[in-house]
Amino acid sequence: MSSIDPGSANDRPGEPVEVVEATDLTTGSDRSIAVAPDYLVPGSAPRRRISAVSMSVALVALLAGGALFMSGYSLGSRSIAEPGTPASQADAFRPFWDTYGAITERYAAGEVDRDALIQGAIKGLFEALGDPYSSYLTSEEYRESLQDISGEFEGIGAEIATQAADGTQGCATLGPDCRLVIIAPIDGSPAQKAGLRPGDLVLAADGQPLDGLDVEGARGRIRGPKGTVVTLTVQRAVGAPLEISVTRDVIRQREVASRDLAAGTIGYIRLAGFSERASRELRDAVKAHLDAGRTRLILDLRGNPGGLVTAARAVASEFVAEGPVFWEEDAKGHQEPTSASAGGVATDPSVRVVVLIDRGSASASEIVAGALQDTERATIVGETSFGKGTVQQWQELTGEGGAFRLTVAKWLTPNKRWVHDVGIVPDVAVPVPTNPAPGVDPVVDRAVEILSGSARRDELRRAA
Repeated sequence: MSSIDPGSANDRPGEPVEVVEATDLTTGSDRSIAVAPDYLVPGSAPRRRISAVSMSVALVALLAGGALFMSGYSLGSRSIAEPGTPASQADAFRPFWDTYGAITERYAAGEVDRDALIQGAIKGLFEALGDPYSSYLTSEEYRESLQDISGEFEGIGAEIATQAADGTQGCATLGPDCRLVIIAPIDGSPAQKAGLRPGDLVLAADGQPLDGLDVEGARGRIRGPKGTVVTLTVQRAVGAPLEISVTRDVIRQREVASRDLAAGTIGYIRLAGFSERASRELRDAVKAHLDAGRTRLILDLRGNPGGLVTAARAVASEFVAEGPVFWEEDAKGHQEPTSASAGGVATDPSVRVVVLIDRGSASASEIVAGALQDTERATIVGETSFGKGTVQQWQELTGEGGAFRLTVAKWLTPNKRWVHDVGIVPDVAVPVPTNPAPGVDPVVDRAVEILSGSARRDELRRAA
């Protein structure tokens, strides 16, 4: 048994998920989608290139989607473009209008749904980009995605993303060379209880292959109301495909959990998401540990798929006193820093910090880990993280046109490292056993050893 016994999955203080009755919810949606893209919202550092609408959001994402996958999304304004084709683009759009006219005027095999034609055309624009984080959402899909951000959803409770055959991310359409991968089952979720693991490749849902779908389409196959069952065909690194049945449930994400370790001498905080609420609760948890005299802290970001960019900045700013916590680089190569906010409660160097990451730590988690690593405010322990280094913006279209999310920037660490498809490499790597014994957490144990000793971050990195 580990010297640090976090308890069972049911009584662990770090448990970020609470299963609730459907009557507790006004809306619900399946959050088992891609890696959480981070969201840029009003209140973030001014950005001339992004116009954001006023919206209060709390992200669960991973999506839930993986989606409720962020760094980042911003919530953009409705399009105000003049109707019609710009004169400078007339020649480029002529084939489109010729085709649209032929279909609407001469198609004879049935009634033409003009709205569906337009939606299909917009969707095709995004599919042509080949970017799994840029896509068109119908009005219904957009509504469900906003529900995902609420922190409550119905589904299996797993973060998913696409993964190319060579093991990198970045593919758009599922098939033999592009698979749906489980980033991390949410703690205490139906997915975890059914035995889904990080790295599992999902080939089919209820016997229907996922080939030809994007991540949104795959989410639609996997999600569903509480009490229903979905059977997933899963391929692991070794062995034949497995059939894993998961009973969907209603899940409420609890994003911050805190406790003390090592006879009350070390503060442990688990952060499961990056909503506005989570950043405030994390600040309260850090302050409570400091008020209790604990100046050695563990910040556990394992399995955290991301969230709001503003929340990532707020969390990093609790530990970093000044300077950039990340940079954004737009399509023209212009780089703009996002600096730490003043007033962090744990910026004093005498407060020692260890951050835990794994391959399920994505996006906003990587912003925080990268900021604390580059500024030497923390020792990073665990496994190499997921590696999502792009920022998306959501923009609502007019009428019932739905919305789209578009990659509008890269994000870089304070030292201008781009971690996309690479991830944050820990200062101290800790191999995690495939099936650890109950109550055993070698990553937490190693963090406690580091904080209980006198070795500094640079010495640990040389020894790793």
